[in-house]
Amino acid sequence: MNYADEYIKNDPVVKTVSEKKETVWINPRYLPFDLTDGLAQLVVSDADIEDAKERLKRFAPFIMRCYPETVETNGLIESPLKPIPNMQKELEKAYDCSIPGQLLLKMDSHLAIAGSVKARGGIYEVLKHAEDLAIEAGKLKETDDYAKLADDDMKEFFSQYTVQVGSTGNLGLSIGIMSAAIGFKVKVHMSADAKQWKKDLLRSKGVEVIEYADDYSKAVAEGRRLSDADPMSYFVDDEKSVNLFLGYAVAAGRLKEQLDAAGIVVDEKHPLIVHIPAGVGGAPGGVAYGLKRLFKDNVHCFFTEPTMCPSVLLGMATQQYENANVHDFGISGITEADGLACAAPSGFVTRILGNLLSGDFTIDDDKLYDLLRLLDSYENTRIEPSSCASFIGPIGLLKYEDSKKYCETHGLDSETLKNATQIAWATGGRLVPAEIWDEYLATYL
Repeated sequence: MNYADEYIKNDPVVKTVSEKKETVWINPRYLPFDLTDGLAQLVVSDADIEDAKERLKRFAPFIMRCYPETVETNGLIESPLKPIPNMQKELEKAYDCSIPGQLLLKMDSHLAIAGSVKARGGIYEVLKHAEDLAIEAGKLKETDDYAKLADDDMKEFFSQYTVQVGSTGNLGLSIGIMSAAIGFKVKVHMSADAKQWKKDLLRSKGVEVIEYADDYSKAVAEGRRLSDADPMSYFVDDEKSVNLFLGYAVAAGRLKEQLDAAGIVVDEKHPLIVHIPAGVGGAPGGVAYGLKRLFKDNVHCFFTEPTMCPSVLLGMATQQYENANVHDFGISGITEADGLACAAPSGFVTRILGNLLSGDFTIDDDKLYDLLRLLDSYENTRIEPSSCASFIGPIGLLKYEDSKKYCETHGLDSETLKNATQIAWATGGRLVPAEIWDEYLATYL
């Protein structure tokens, strides 16, 4: 009997997951924030997140020079936070559920430059690498105006270096687009799940796209191997990178500013409940971690994953972390949610969130397109199918016995939930070409 059979036999949720049915997993190891703080700070501290925030500020003049569309946000890459009351009503009708509190959409789908949540971590890691190289070569000081990094002599300096990454699409886009702007040579190792339009877009930016017939984990492993063999190459590791994680974690402070500006209070009586789609776990992990550091027990973070590829859920439920693979549980890992098609999760994220993540909802592929159409029809907003997985959280919160029990245990009674703010985190969409939108809107599974 392999390890997976053992869990399928003894854990009812894992059994349901192995049957590829929608469910929720509630984290039995979830703890009050103060009990987890010391250990987590050793890995990623508040000072680390602050340092990342300051680095992005230093790069703002460079970003404005390369991407004039960011001038209005002073060179910060940030997305809108939008109330979606019509969507909230329609979800309740279509899925016969109750969604308490106010539902908002965090539109990382519309982030400048790379049009996805990966713009946060991917762009941050590329910028940090460029800064490290330039400072080491005596070409840059932290007190300089970073706009000079766009000068021809700097581009020439950076062109001797290569950046490589393994991706199902959006991380590759963010790394590829920003590396090309800096002047790095770029290689993106893409799995079979990657959409053709994403490969085409990368190639149009001068990026070398290497395609694999295999899944995401293989593309990452091969990319890592090839990069390690080249002393002038740097590998952005979605499964293990602390720098990527920090780029994502900065989102929390930015979100707090938006909530403050909207007059939305977050405290014990006004909880924040956040639903984020997960692939390998890097982006949602960093965002959730940042949110927990800021809002502590007043924020409840849930991941959402396709029933055909719930790798983070399995990694955390079995505590096999990166060694858990959906294939071991009889699940193909092939999903319409291309951005979430990672058969094994990040060992780093599944460990650091071990006591911080509240739970994980799964969603059937056919619903992704239904939800995409609903949002388009009732809020005039378009996000990628993968992003639409975020809505299964608000739909499922009071539908499943386990998540209802979680609410009861953690002070989320019906009165408190009335005052809750729920956020569906949209992870991608802005760069989707018009003809692909037509295809998505016409897809019924």
